[in-house]
Amino acid sequence: MKTANFPSLRVAPELREAAESVLESGESLSSFVAESVALQIRQRRAQRDFIERGLASRDAALESGEYYSVDDVLHDLDEIIADAEARAVK
Repeated sequence: MKTANFPSLRVAPELREAAESVLESGESLSSFVAESVALQIRQRRAQRDFIERGLASRDAALESGEYYSVDDVLHDLDEIIADAEARAVK
């Protein structure tokens, strides 16, 4: 696989020093930056997907007219947790 470069990045000396201060043994600043970019990509994709699912759920509720109160949802979640905890104890 052919590699590509990120554009050159100018940062305050304090930021570079902070990044270098948390590098693990054998880790380069370049690998740290690349992993940080990859992590941000995953987080932003997950956030985008979460928002898309929320908007789709809203649209489905508007279309069907079926809504659930916060209290009902929290009650159902409490029951799910209680059931899981009861099974884990057995």
